Amino acid sequence: MLQTRIQVINETDLLKDDEIRVVLPAMETQVHRDFAQVWGVDAELEFVEKGRGPDKDAWWIVFLKNSNQAGALGYHMVTKAGLPLGKVIMEPITQDGSSWTNTFSHELLEMLADPDSNLVAYRQLNNGKLVLHAYEVCDPCEDDSYGYKIDGVLVSDFVYPSWFESFHKGASTQFDYGGHISRPFQLLPGGYIDIFDAASGKGWYMRNARVPARSAPTTPCSRIDLRHAPRKRWRPSEVRVRPRRE
Repeated sequence: MLQTRIQVINETDLLKDDEIRVVLPAMETQVHRDFAQVWGVDAELEFVEKGRGPDKDAWWIVFLKNSNQAGALGYHMVTKAGLPLGKVIMEPITQDGSSWTNTFSHELLEMLADPDSNLVAYRQLNNGKLVLHAYEVCDPCEDDSYGYKIDGVLVSDFVYPSWFESFHKGASTQFDYGGHISRPFQLLPGGYIDIFDAASGKGWYMRNARVPARSAPTTPCSRIDLRHAPRKRWRPSEVRVRPRRE
C-alpha cells in the first residue's frame, strides 16, 4: 500500500509547535492501524520546523488562527504545486470548546479519503429523488463524544464505505469505527452530511442530524465551499518560511 507524505505546518500562535508535534504518532497510528485497513489509503506525517518551507511534492495540513488568515495568506485546498491541503482553524475550535486533536484527525482522514473534494455516492430516495452524498468520512459522526483515544490523544470517529451503501440491512454490518452508527446514511447528534440535489436546482445543501435540510452557508476555504466553487477559485496556497528562534 502506497503511503502519502503529509507535512504539518503551524501558522497560529494558539498552539505551540511542540503541542502539535507530540500528537503526530497518535495520528499516524490511527491512519496505519484503523483507517488504511478500511479505506486502502495510508500516510506518514512530518512536522515542518521553523526556518524551512514545506516540500512542493508533499501534501500539507496547516494550522491557522482563523479563516480570515486563510484568505489573507491564499490558503485554499491545494498547495502551491496543486496538491491536496487541509486546514485546522483554531479560533472557532477554541471558542466552541472542541478538541483540536479531534479536528486534526477529522481533516486528515477526510483529505485522505477524498483528496480532491470531488467524490460522491449516488442515492435514490424513497420518493424517487436522486441525490449525491459527499464522501466526507468524519462529518456524520464528527462530535467529540464519538471520538476515541490513542495514547491519550483524542481522534475522530469515521464512517466505513458501508455507510454510503444503502443495501446493508443486517445488524452485523459495521458502519463506523466506533460502532455508534446502525444503518447507512445515519447521522449522529452533532453530525451532518453535504448533499447535492440537481433536479430541484437547489445544488449543495447540508443535512443536519437535528434540523431539516437547508442550504448550507459556506465557510471560506472549507471543503463544502470547494464543492460550491468552480476550479478557477481554487487559489494555490503560500506558506511563509518562519524564522527559527534560538
